Amino acid sequence: MFPEYDVIVVGAGHAGCEAAHAAAKMGAKVLLCTMNMNTIAQMSCNPAMGGVAKGQIVREIDALGGKSGIISDKSMIQFRMLNRSKGPAMWSPRSQNDRMRFAEEWRLALEETPNVDFWQEMVSGLTVKDKRVIGVRTGIGIEIKSKTVVLTNGTFLNGIIHIGEKQFGGGRTGEAAAKGITEQLVGLGFEAGRMKTGTPPRVDGRSLDYTKMEIQHGDENPEKFSYSDDTEPLKEQKPCWITYTNKDVHEALETGFDRSPMFNGRIQGLGPRYCPSIEDKINRFAERERHQIFVEPEGWNTVEIYVNGFSTSLPEDVQYKAIRKITGFENAKMFRPGYAIEYDFFPPTQLKLSLETQLVENLFFAGQINGTTGYEEAASQGLIAGINAARRVKEESPFLLKRSDAYIGVLIDDLINKGTEEPYRMFTSRAEFRLLLRQDNADLRLTQLGHQIGLADDKRLEKMLDKKNDTARLINDLKQKRLSPETINEGLEEFDTATVKEKITVEKLLKRPQLGLEKIMELDHDLKDYLSKFNKESREQAEIQIKYESYILKEQQMVEKLNNMEDFKIPLTFDYLKIPALSAEGKQKLNKIRPETLGQASRISGVSPADLSILTVYLGR
Repeated sequence: MFPEYDVIVVGAGHAGCEAAHAAAKMGAKVLLCTMNMNTIAQMSCNPAMGGVAKGQIVREIDALGGKSGIISDKSMIQFRMLNRSKGPAMWSPRSQNDRMRFAEEWRLALEETPNVDFWQEMVSGLTVKDKRVIGVRTGIGIEIKSKTVVLTNGTFLNGIIHIGEKQFGGGRTGEAAAKGITEQLVGLGFEAGRMKTGTPPRVDGRSLDYTKMEIQHGDENPEKFSYSDDTEPLKEQKPCWITYTNKDVHEALETGFDRSPMFNGRIQGLGPRYCPSIEDKINRFAERERHQIFVEPEGWNTVEIYVNGFSTSLPEDVQYKAIRKITGFENAKMFRPGYAIEYDFFPPTQLKLSLETQLVENLFFAGQINGTTGYEEAASQGLIAGINAARRVKEESPFLLKRSDAYIGVLIDDLINKGTEEPYRMFTSRAEFRLLLRQDNADLRLTQLGHQIGLADDKRLEKMLDKKNDTARLINDLKQKRLSPETINEGLEEFDTATVKEKITVEKLLKRPQLGLEKIMELDHDLKDYLSKFNKESREQAEIQIKYESYILKEQQMVEKLNNMEDFKIPLTFDYLKIPALSAEGKQKLNKIRPETLGQASRISGVSPADLSILTVYLGR
């Protein structure tokens, strides 16, 4: 009935979609298995993409040739660049999206991708022979052969939904949990754990009083995620709103604490620290009189509203009573209550940097199965797993991103070497080279790599090279171009910065914190005419590289030092237990994670500097 596939992807969430698209685009024959064809790429939680550090990840996926950026652009209803008041390392693109259009665009994109087949049914197990995966087994007993398998099960593995004292099996509201895979993997020697996440109630937007809330518009000149010409910036945007909880809301919520599954011990899994439920917030921060609530439309043509900041698993009657005490929500009608969901995950220290498992050859894990949270984190892992599954089939070396290459590299390196005991979320603070890993230069960093592996097309590469060359030419010209005091001093006074007594280069003016290229353009008409020949991206790139030149140089020097350790390979058969001078914890951690380089070994939790020195001596021998 079925041919043998190169790659079977189990699960069609954000990770599964990216994995299937990437593997197929690289020439692999792919089967995407999902329990429901109508929920492909479902935005299970908030209808948004990007945000702090997450927006950088979406741009990186796009730069490599993935699809999340393009799908986000096509389904966008609002765009904002967060942290504009801070330095460029912190600028983070974020979009509100039309939930239904997002899922539809992903499905259409996959259906238009040659080499992708679909199968709607639960996968209940793997076919494993001699510690190598050779296919999957479905719930009705069909066995489908494959050279590689990518598991992207999300919250479905033995998922349990909690609403107050009620609990029932499910991977998402209205959908069944997946059974069998966890038990089989544990039988094969994998370590499993439990995590939890949650979602807020959805309400009828027609029942809200927006006049009592603060309106939140998108950017005046919205950008987009994708570097390609396949999408256009929004010409029209839909607003969001902000409101707040209050003392009455908190008191109403507290009446249900005795029935809360989070407080009475029924939920065993750890939830995301940085996205707590509303009951957790008012319990942990009892001194706070109010908490912010973001009122987010679910799409262009729906009245459904996502109540961001009000994630909860309290009984539905308590949720209803409390939500109607929020300013503007006095007459709110609920579409469905919020809930918490517990699910199985597998500590990611059991993986290689390629996201292939250490215990079973040709088996890859991506997304929440690895203990992460967030669409963007999942999509980036799916992309890397899909790439490496396709390369495994071709017997090519794994595609790996270093910490200095991308936020995706930081994410995977953190997971493999440090593991996670709570849902892992990406932040700019996790990246030590964040000034190099900006959202504006992801194409300059990664498109050539994506092109080399057959994911980013020739058009992408050509566009990136044009930007790179234009930026280099512009930087060189700005270092040469000199402006006279007579032309610019009056403007410098208006911009509250020191006047000059002799000609000064545009480069030196750009180093001043009060000045940017847009302001300097207003000082000299000839300069403005010249700069107008370059597009906005090249001008922005030149400005950032000149203004932060010394800081960028310092980070590049740190990267070079790190790369010396990354180039120091450790044989996979190296026996750490035979080095008596290593600490007991060092031996245990090194033996478990099996680092591929000295640099990776240096980032393993529990491996001391002394262990590293000893290891270096032994490897040197």
